[in-house]
Amino acid sequence: MKSFCSKAPLIFLITFIIITNCLFSEAQKCRPSGRIIGKKPPPGQCNQEDDSDCCLQGKVYTTYECSPQVTGQTKAYLTLNSFQKGGDGGGPSECDNKYHPDDTPVVALSTGWFNNKSRCLNNIRISANGRSVVAMVVDECDSRKGCDEDHDYQPPCKNNIVDASKAVWEALGVPHDQWGGMDITWSDA
Repeated sequence: MKSFCSKAPLIFLITFIIITNCLFSEAQKCRPSGRIIGKKPPPGQCNQEDDSDCCLQGKVYTTYECSPQVTGQTKAYLTLNSFQKGGDGGGPSECDNKYHPDDTPVVALSTGWFNNKSRCLNNIRISANGRSVVAMVVDECDSRKGCDEDHDYQPPCKNNIVDASKAVWEALGVPHDQWGGMDITWSDA
């Protein structure tokens, strides 16, 4: 009995640490926050430049309020977007209400990383393909909404997207026939 009593505080402490770590790890995960049902875009209303997807009638799309935690080397998926007027990015950029030419290195970040405009007009460093490039955050890649006129009838973004201009893809040295989607890392610059 004496031996067990002296070990009880140690067992309690170890159990407490394990439970605390599990709860902290669970809190760091980004889980889906909802879903929307796709609507078929009106004729000519979904711009498919850069192989952008249009919402499909009845398809269920997952939505997110969050993105994975930002680290020194945050893993993400790079997509292609035109921020020019008439491009597949839709309206003007959220940060400055302007359009940006395709030859300017700019990006849109998933909702959680965009963080209520906290990264607006700040630079991030994107690394892939043995190279890196600095690009300015000018827009949100909305992970909460989509399949409507405001989002050019495109689905909501996944929670790990860095949506980049052609200039970013060129700076990373990606061959044109491979533009569209690739794994990257990014960090605040």
